[in-house]
Amino acid sequence: MSRTAVVLFSGGQDSTTCLAAALKQYDAVYTVGVDYGQRHRVELECRERIRARIESILGTHSLKDDLLLDLKAFGQLSDCALTKPEAIEMNEKTHLPTTFVPGRNLIFITYAAAYAWKLGAEAIFTGVGQADYSGYPDCRENTMKALELAIDLGMETSLRIERPLMNLSKAETWKLAETIGGDALVSFIRDETHTCYEGDHTHFHDWGYGCGKCPACVLREKGWEEYVANLKGR
Repeated sequence: MSRTAVVLFSGGQDSTTCLAAALKQYDAVYTVGVDYGQRHRVELECRERIRARIESILGTHSLKDDLLLDLKAFGQLSDCALTKPEAIEMNEKTHLPTTFVPGRNLIFITYAAAYAWKLGAEAIFTGVGQADYSGYPDCRENTMKALELAIDLGMETSLRIERPLMNLSKAETWKLAETIGGDALVSFIRDETHTCYEGDHTHFHDWGYGCGKCPACVLREKGWEEYVANLKGR
């Protein structure tokens, strides 16, 4: 029997690593992206390039259709730095970064679950993680467990929310990519994915494209440096 999975795929490092993992494990892999009016929507362009080439890196033949959801209306609900031209900083009232988009992972995974139900898929892959993240409450393990239960109850299904990065640091995420696809996949993810909150895909660094200053770039750079240091220490 063919095994099917759906991957929430943004075009970033984490979701691309998850896509690679799914392609290695499942016979049919569908991707879902979301345009919610994000300031770094250049990631949507990266998605197309990554989908076009990733299987040549992995040697798989599992990648199926892509679904790009237009959820700009959802973005209008969010008063945050990823959907409005606001400063990226800590919110003194919520004690969360201004890049936190309330309900984003909850809504996106629910949409992906509806699509997975239609396809008869067994799992949804998401790149959320609580070990090395920006303090977002919807990236925590307890949140994913609760959401998985709600989806199972609400859809009469046993759909799994696969979160392979949940307890990995960014350095360990780079290492996972190496384990899945060797140096070729690591280089591909470095060169082709987008993480920068500012949408800067013109300045290239050792760890990939980005402004080099926003929290997403700082976290990615730190993870890359730790990964490279561990390589040298082998």
